[in-house]
Amino acid sequence: MTIAVMTDAHSYPQPNAALLSEVAALPPLPGVYRYFDADDQVLYVGKARNLKKRVSSYFQKNHGGTRIGHMVSKIARMETTVVRSEAEALLLENNLIKTLKPRYNILFRDDKSYPYLRMTGASAPKLGVIGAQAAVFPRVSYYRGAVEKKHHYFGPYPSAWSVKEGILLLQKVFHLRTCEDPVFSNRTRPCLLYQIKRCSAPCVGHITAAAYAQDVANAEAFLKGDTEQVMSVLEARMMAHSDRLEFEQAASLRDQIGALSNVLHQQAVDNVADKDVDILAVKVQGGRACVNLAMVRGGRHLGDRAYFPVHVEDAAGVYRGDEESETADDKLPSVEVQVLEAFIAQHYMDVPVVPSLITSEPVAKSLIEALTVQSGVKVSAVHQPREQRRIWLEMAQTNAGLQLGRLLAEEGSQQARTRALAQALDMSQDQLDEFQVECFDISHTAGEATQASCVVFHHHKMQNAEYRRFNIEGITPGDDYAAMRQVLTRRYAKLAESLREDGGAAELPVGTARLPDLVLVDGGVGQVSMAREVFEQLGLDLSLIVGVEKGEGRKVGLEELVFADGREKVYLGKDSAALMLVAQIRDEAHRFAITGMRAQRARVRVGGSKIEEIPGVGPKRRAKLLQRFGGVRGVAEASVEDMASVEGISKELAESIYRALH
Repeated sequence: MTIAVMTDAHSYPQPNAALLSEVAALPPLPGVYRYFDADDQVLYVGKARNLKKRVSSYFQKNHGGTRIGHMVSKIARMETTVVRSEAEALLLENNLIKTLKPRYNILFRDDKSYPYLRMTGASAPKLGVIGAQAAVFPRVSYYRGAVEKKHHYFGPYPSAWSVKEGILLLQKVFHLRTCEDPVFSNRTRPCLLYQIKRCSAPCVGHITAAAYAQDVANAEAFLKGDTEQVMSVLEARMMAHSDRLEFEQAASLRDQIGALSNVLHQQAVDNVADKDVDILAVKVQGGRACVNLAMVRGGRHLGDRAYFPVHVEDAAGVYRGDEESETADDKLPSVEVQVLEAFIAQHYMDVPVVPSLITSEPVAKSLIEALTVQSGVKVSAVHQPREQRRIWLEMAQTNAGLQLGRLLAEEGSQQARTRALAQALDMSQDQLDEFQVECFDISHTAGEATQASCVVFHHHKMQNAEYRRFNIEGITPGDDYAAMRQVLTRRYAKLAESLREDGGAAELPVGTARLPDLVLVDGGVGQVSMAREVFEQLGLDLSLIVGVEKGEGRKVGLEELVFADGREKVYLGKDSAALMLVAQIRDEAHRFAITGMRAQRARVRVGGSKIEEIPGVGPKRRAKLLQRFGGVRGVAEASVEDMASVEGISKELAESIYRALH
């Protein structure tokens, strides 16, 4: 029997007896718990030092119309996992949060992997191996991906720009090479970088391996923050050359010292004791939150990166805190603390943790202890820092406020545009967050490599993960109408079939894409007529189709909307917020189609395959082919006999390569 407890405005049923008995049987051990609703969708994932105590706290009292009361009323079942320690619970909890994406957990979306500055490992040259000489002179480069033990990596850096700035710095001060090994191995004279004093030209023997190795060692020490050691070594080498009357070498070292001094003067933070520090500042406003992460590596401030979590309002209402605060809601941490703790727990699962964290809010000691156990690095978190650390934190807080303000302004503008478009088209404004637009565009070059793009807009922003490209085949080259017919049919045929089988019901089977509220086609009356034919054949609503027709002289801002259901054309006005949104979606569809078409065309023109993807062609054979013929195009133009004359390329393999490229 279900007992309803009346609140001010809502009636929330209590959990069933089976669930309460399951809660009562929980052990007083560390672990992770998951709550599920009646549709078996995960509601919340949490960890506990004491499972019995933590989970019981959700059901010991009536939470009324609060968010936690709303969540508890939906719980149909739960799952628990007992672990050995709170550190294991932390790891499991955040892996589950990232995988399951529960509605009532603060969730930071997975970002792209961080970029690193890579220094290739030096090794002795091997006789008869192409590029072996390059291995003696390590290369500095931008890198993103899995690390290899044979190379040295510095970072992570907050952005690609900061890595490239670091590389430019190493070029200016230490004159390290950045060219790829095939280029290095085939140079016969120094490149421009040598002329502008950005490289010591090891490719043509202008520096010995020993001297270059010393520059590499100094560069690595500098990146680790040992600047005083580097300066001492350079000064000692300069004086030694001067004593031996080797004034040219002494002058070169003098220039290096001067360049390094300028860098140290610009990076005032080098004077502090901290080498590797992360500064974390959080700002919450208007139901959104921003965590600004500033990175200090080797004593140098590398830059900032902003993170914007989702589910902040819902998750903050159900957070239970640490063991000592479970039964006292007035002791629950602030939203800022909850957001910051969620970021620390989720972010450092995939990124190397640094020894020192400077935080704008106090975080739980248990979290830092678990992070220490999990990472093997002694981690400390400092709140309310002093001196240089305080300056760093104030900069991070300022940036968090600026980034959040920018986000709120952009979201407000996008929401206004969505509302304006719905008003202009006389559409319902009840659920603007769910308002979905799909836009199609066709792109080709004189009929070659025809591609169609479909971009998706909902929740007031473009949804990149839902974009789709369609290779258009079996049509007359250059027939845009036939291409539009094909892409619309492929996009909506299965959806139309599902709607017919379901009797037109609004609820479609799980995993089925829903029909958008608006279908934009980049084109005028002709493309709209083609779209109308497709929708009539599929039995779909014609009022969804709108074409974007170029205005007089194809001028921006003079576009008109063309409707498939017979309505008159609409001119929104060049300053209309609705037209701005239409133009934004249309331009994104055009950009997405063109990039796909260019990539497809490039693949077609080199035979549809990269050389390294051809079976039997590994890195060494590829390097020999490129070296002999001067690039991919040269290989594609070579005959079977020419390719077979390259060392390591048999007649059979040459024929395979020729077939793959033609």
